[in-house]
Amino acid sequence: MAEASSLLEKLDSLHSRFTEVGTLIADPNVISNQERYVKLTKEYKDLEKLMAVRKTYKNLLDSYQESKQILLNEDDAELKEMAREEISHCESQIPKIEDEIKMLLIPKDPEDDKNAILEIRSGTGGDEAALFAGDLFRMYSKYIESKGWNMQISSYTPGAVGGYKEIICSVSGDGVYGVLKYESGVHRVQRVPATETQGRLHTSAATVAILPEAAPFEVNINEGEIKWDTFRSSGAGGQNVNKVESGVRLRYNWKNPNTGETEEILIECTETRDQPKNKERALARLRTFIYDKEHQKYVDDIANKRKSLVSTGDRSAKIRTYNYPQGRVTDHRINYTMYNLPAFVDGDIQDCIDHLIVAENTERMKESEL
Repeated sequence: MAEASSLLEKLDSLHSRFTEVGTLIADPNVISNQERYVKLTKEYKDLEKLMAVRKTYKNLLDSYQESKQILLNEDDAELKEMAREEISHCESQIPKIEDEIKMLLIPKDPEDDKNAILEIRSGTGGDEAALFAGDLFRMYSKYIESKGWNMQISSYTPGAVGGYKEIICSVSGDGVYGVLKYESGVHRVQRVPATETQGRLHTSAATVAILPEAAPFEVNINEGEIKWDTFRSSGAGGQNVNKVESGVRLRYNWKNPNTGETEEILIECTETRDQPKNKERALARLRTFIYDKEHQKYVDDIANKRKSLVSTGDRSAKIRTYNYPQGRVTDHRINYTMYNLPAFVDGDIQDCIDHLIVAENTERMKESEL
């Protein structure tokens, strides 16, 4: 029961913090400070889960000790039998809830609950790479739909024979970034392209980047220095799209605090027929871009500390191969192979993500010495 004592100590110390945060989020001064209020509300929600598990855990431990006492001190055969059943139940449940507590005690990535920006770009392989980027977009669209999340396309450049040279989307929902972040990296495909007359196997690639969407108060932007252009959108959407200058182009000179260098950021948005909405979404992408750049140092520091973290944020790392002739998908970070490629590219990717989450949490539990 030494482990139980150690876990209870941790939970008891967090209980006082839970009470403190509960008082703070009801304070009018805190409520008026939006940034602080959002952070404290999130902390309260996370602690609330732990406190519910703490209550269940304490009840199980108390019941276990009471039943042990009954076995030692009671003579009634029926009472003893009930005590044995209760001890058996507690012994089966206590390890499970201890594992759950350990998982909840692992320090969460503060980005996990955020919405995300999904960027897919064709890599090596020409037209076939663009087609593969299109396949990845369809795969994520299906998966996002299955999760009940919302996806909006910000901009895209179609490939010459189909697919996309580049497509950028915003994804919103519950815990989006914490799930999709495992998809960042280079995805490789091995198959015979539709354009191949000799039936030869080709290898192509596309890169996927998942960025946590930045809240307005997390990034300082001098909006007066933004240069805006408008233009007529092209593509689907009816005659109005082509006649009205609804597309927006944003230019902003940003000084990278990590390098000291100034770079021009160029963002286009043609997502809607409404110019103000496109401006709003272009600004959101600008915030996310800057936040991602500034946040990269934090990501790199974490990656350097960990030997086998699966979500390092390194977008140049080859993370997965889709082999069509053998119907096989292999995730190279955890050496996990699945033989369900048709279902996988149809959006059934949760099993792979679950294995990646387990691998990362195992590593983080070692770090936390839980």
